[in-house]
Amino acid sequence: MAETTATFELTDVSKRYGTTNALEPTDLVITRGSTTALIGPSGSGKSTLLRLLVRLIEPDTGVVRFEGQPLTDKNVMVLRRRMGFVVQEGGLFPHLSAQDNIVLMARHLKWDNNRIAVRVCELAGLTHFPSDGLKRFPAQLSGGQRQRVSLMRALMLDPKVLLLDEPLGALDPMIRVELQSELKEIFHMLGKTVVMVTHDLSEAGFFADEIVLMRAGWIVQRGGLAQLVHAPVDEFVKKFIRAQRSSIL
Repeated sequence: MAETTATFELTDVSKRYGTTNALEPTDLVITRGSTTALIGPSGSGKSTLLRLLVRLIEPDTGVVRFEGQPLTDKNVMVLRRRMGFVVQEGGLFPHLSAQDNIVLMARHLKWDNNRIAVRVCELAGLTHFPSDGLKRFPAQLSGGQRQRVSLMRALMLDPKVLLLDEPLGALDPMIRVELQSELKEIFHMLGKTVVMVTHDLSEAGFFADEIVLMRAGWIVQRGGLAQLVHAPVDEFVKKFIRAQRSSIL
């Protein structure tokens, strides 16, 4: 059997909350080593789709495959170790130091102390995080530093894929621009599959090989930024582009 080139493959996947269809039946393939941005207005289904990829929620219909394997309740805990997840605003535990946040899963898996120390040192260098900040608690760190800690935590087990839910949305604009450049460099260096949710079209265009534009639970258009701007498929795409025109000029 040939090895799949898809990191994720969704087939007829949908999700409903009560009477609301958060995600309509959706097919989507995310290619290994690519960066994909999920974008759309509030309620479009982009965060729902991201959570389905890591099975934080279960689909009502269809199958989500990760590297060819259907994600199920039986295998999800093992397969999640090959995924790194960065939530909005970092999601750090306030009572733990930066280092203790980073190494949670490694300790759970009983890595030895030397292996943990080496990996933390590697990640601090990769993310330009000061070593003296590792002993600090989240409240003692800047917003940009907290996001770096969250990224290090997601990368600790050297996962195959990174999933990021609006990782830069709450940051000061200047810090955001700085972190955008650093993150793009990290994505390029590591060569991992990346799926990120953002509400910012310019950010999506900066990071992504492919932009997936969503509306009301449907994928409306997929492609690069230039394709969305110059070849919109319908009036909604045109309006969405116009609403963000100033950010992509």
